[in-house]
Parts: sequence; structure tokens; C-alpha cells
Amino acid sequence: MDNVKENKMGVMPMNKLIINMSLPMMASMLVQAMYNIVDSIFVSHIHENALTALSLCFPIQILVMAFGNGMATGVNALVSRALGEKNYDRANRTAMNGVFLAFASAVLFLLVGLFLVKPYFALQNTDTQQIKDFGIQYLTINCVFSIALYSQIIFERLLQSTGKTIYSMITQGAGAITNIILDPILIFGLFGMPKLGVRGAAIATVIGQCVAALLGIMFNIIKNKEITLKLKYLKPELKLIGNIYSIGAPSIIMMAIGTVMNIGMNHILLGFSDTAETVFGVYYRIQSFFFMPVFGLNGSIVPIIGYNYGAGKRKRLLSAIKLGIIYSEVLMMAGVLVFEFFPKIVLLIFKPSEEMMMLGVTAFRIIGIHFPIAAVCIIIGTVFQALNHGMYSMWVSVARQLLALLPAAFLLSYTGNVNMVWFAFPIAEIVSMTMTLIFYRKVYKKTIVNIPDNE
Repeated sequence: MDNVKENKMGVMPMNKLIINMSLPMMASMLVQAMYNIVDSIFVSHIHENALTALSLCFPIQILVMAFGNGMATGVNALVSRALGEKNYDRANRTAMNGVFLAFASAVLFLLVGLFLVKPYFALQNTDTQQIKDFGIQYLTINCVFSIALYSQIIFERLLQSTGKTIYSMITQGAGAITNIILDPILIFGLFGMPKLGVRGAAIATVIGQCVAALLGIMFNIIKNKEITLKLKYLKPELKLIGNIYSIGAPSIIMMAIGTVMNIGMNHILLGFSDTAETVFGVYYRIQSFFFMPVFGLNGSIVPIIGYNYGAGKRKRLLSAIKLGIIYSEVLMMAGVLVFEFFPKIVLLIFKPSEEMMMLGVTAFRIIGIHFPIAAVCIIIGTVFQALNHGMYSMWVSVARQLLALLPAAFLLSYTGNVNMVWFAFPIAEIVSMTMTLIFYRKVYKKTIVNIPDNE
């Protein structure tokens, strides 16, 4: 393997490299965000309670994603770094340990789906039984068949770790489009199919994930020549697994904290009305249309930073950080414009009641002002993870969601005005930004300045 040519992540001009790697991932993330929106649109036509139920499912779905994305972040960073160091054996072993961890995570959430979904909905702060029934139907299917999601995540990340983001885009896009096509067919019983309602939405999701996973496996075997996926490497190695989770654990914890935050916000908002909680759920789906492309940009920056860190190319690493922040700000400003000037148009697609429209317009305009701050925090948080300082990302997330957002929302709820609760989001983001900049200064002095510049 010594004659393998230098990966593009170490030689291509940085602006061209980020565009080359991020556009496919951003496009696939946009398709994924579109799926989230379309899924909710179809479900909203069943009943507003069905849309509320999906919002209550969201915290557990975040937790499912947390285990997958956190593990995959660790695998991604370590594989990219090993390739930068030309250590191909370690790259292969890391990749296959990631596959093992994906299956282990799926077993965990199979048990959650079978035994914990009903108790979770029994604890929700709503007396509407239909909301609970819809939620149990949807979430059980997603958890029991989470192997589809975990397979999709790990094989897509392996493609990303070697810079083959175009194939990652194809897998995500194919899965999301499959989902979008099947949603109305299975929900409403079109073309002779049974009318499955909320269950149909969940089944469409799982089938879409299966399609993406199968394509991911195929592309890794046929196109990803820098990684060799062989059974001989499928041996759990405690040291490697420890390294994967040392990088990925902060991501898992950060997203798990998101679960706690969402549960807390649901409880606070349900204290006002079921509709207030529905608005919160709709907000999360719409904001994903702007946040998901930034996460796609993030996904391209992780291997770039990891590779150039391993290859000792400091100038390229700093250039990646700078350009990542610039591009993320452009994306988030688009979100600000939509949330501030067109909230009514956005809400109309969800068949809103008069109360939902009134609450939603105000909520969108208040929450949307924090997007540009979030852009910087997201990119620099990725830098922490790629440079083995993921604990900083975790502490920022803890402070933002548990020490700032939830307490602020709780205290503002005592005004008796649900519109005041939305101000908790910009308050929390200011706290996040302050901590992020302080930690980045430490990382720069401790790690970045010490990276050799082997240009």
C-alpha cells in the first residue's frame, strides 16, 4: 500500500476541496431535511395529534441517532487520521470495529423498542390518549428496526472518511427519496396498499434506511479502495473501541443531552397546550432545512481536519476551519431570512389550526435570531472533536442545553406567556458562543500551533 497516491484531502486547494466534498453531503442532507418536512406534512393530514405525537417521539429518535453519529464520528476521525499517516491496517481495523459497534447499538435499541416505548409515553404531560397511541405506533417500529439506520450511518461515514462524499450523497438521497415516495402510499393506502396511518410513516422510514444501507455497503466494496472491508478485521478490539468512543462519546453525550432538553421543553410547553408543543416540533423540522446542510459541511470538515492533522499540515487545517465558518454563516443567514420574513408561508404547509399559526409565527421569529451564532459554535465544535478535544464540545452542549436553555425556558414559563419561553433559545446560544471561543483559544495554543507545517 506504500504506492497509494496522496489523498485529495492533503493536496487539493482547500476552497475547492471543501466545495468538492461538502456539496454532495449538503445536497444529501437537504434531501434528508426535505424528508423530515414532507413526513410531517403527510402526518399532519391524519390529525394534528399525529403531528404532536411525532414531536414527542423526537427525543428518543435523537437518542437513537446519538449512538450512531457519535460512534461514526469517532470512526470517521480515526480512519481519516490513519490514512493521513499511511497506516492502512489500522484504518481497516477501525472501519470494521465501527461495523461491529453499529450492530451492537441496534441490539440495544431493539430492546428499547420492545420494552420502554410504552412507559416513555405514559410519562408524557398530556391527557390526550390518541397522541400517546400514535407515538407508540411510530416509535416502536423505528426502534425495533434501528439496524437499518445504524447500517446506513456507518457505511456512509466510511465513504466520507476517504473523501468519497458523492457516493455518500447518493446513498442518503436514495434512502430519503424512497421514504418520501412511500410515505403517502403507506400512510393513506394508495395503489391498493393498506391504509397504515402513522405506522405507514414509520415503515416508510425504515425501508428508506434499508435502501441507503445496502447502497452504502455496495459503494464501500466496489468504490472505496482505501479501506478493505474483510471479515478478518471484524474482531472487536477494546483499545480501538476505546479510541473510537473517546472521540465519539462527546457527540453521543451532546445529542443525548438534546434528548433531555427536548423532553424538558415538551413538558414545559405541554403545560401551556398540546399545540405549543406541536409548534416546537414543527420548528425543529423546519430548522433542519438550514441546520442539516451545515452538518453536511461539518461532515466534510471532520475528515479534512483529521487527515491534515495526521499529515502535519497546519495551514491547510486552519484554512478548513476559516472556510467552514464562512460557509456555515451564509447558510444560517438564509435561515434567518426565512424565519423572520416568511413564517406564515412555512407554517401553512402543515395544515395549522388558528392557534398553531398564531403561536408559530411568533416562535419562529424569536428563535430564528440565534442561527448565525449557532453556525460558529457548530463548526468549532467539530474542530474540537477532530483534534481529540471532544470534551470541550460536550461541556459547551451541557451548558447550552441543560444549564442555560432549560432553566431559562422554565423561568420564562412563569410569566404565563408561552411566547416568552422561546427567548430561551437565543439566551442559550450566547452562553454557547462564549464558552466555544474560550475553549477554541485553549485548543489553538495547546494543539494547533504545535502541528508541523509539512506543506
